[in-house]
Amino acid sequence: MKKILILFAHPAFHKSLINKTLMEAIKDLDGVTVNNLYEKYPDFFIDVPVEQKLLTQHDIIIWQHPFYWYSAPAIIKEWMDLVLQHGFAYGTHGRALEGKWAMSCISTGGRKEVYSAEGKNRYTINQFLAPFIQSASLCRMENLPPFVVHGSHTLSRDDIKKFADDYRKVITLLRDNQIDSEQLNTMEYMNEIIKHDA
Repeated sequence: MKKILILFAHPAFHKSLINKTLMEAIKDLDGVTVNNLYEKYPDFFIDVPVEQKLLTQHDIIIWQHPFYWYSAPAIIKEWMDLVLQHGFAYGTHGRALEGKWAMSCISTGGRKEVYSAEGKNRYTINQFLAPFIQSASLCRMENLPPFVVHGSHTLSRDDIKKFADDYRKVITLLRDNQIDSEQLNTMEYMNEIIKHDA
């Protein structure tokens, strides 16, 4: 069984039905640790040794957050700047994260079709997530395709429940090592896993 660390950041969590529902869906899973950064560090004074120890104790690292201005809330950047230190996460001797898996779970206000070369936002989700993808690569981690909830402001409660069920299934499959990281090179494959896995 793989151990999963969810680095969660939402500065207005009380207003986010989608993120509340996603978190409710996975909070009772064995082997899953939720690290709520805004709750833990309201002053932004991040305890670097504590965070680095958490990273070494887990196999899969998930950045979960709303997609703010085509990126992440500020505390995620602060966390990355401070915690992913040279000599720990990268560099000749920085191999603490080598071989671990990294993944993003994001919610967007925009619908899926606006995240394309032809859409209003002009770029795909993966293009916007390039800093996360490259950071994982620099740390010698394997990057998994993102779990994305598009159009979160327009979803019905039934839609939100389905996304939460899907998220729980993905996290469970990852934890139980039932997904081969080499096969996870497209979101379409992830969707097929969600739909058809027992």
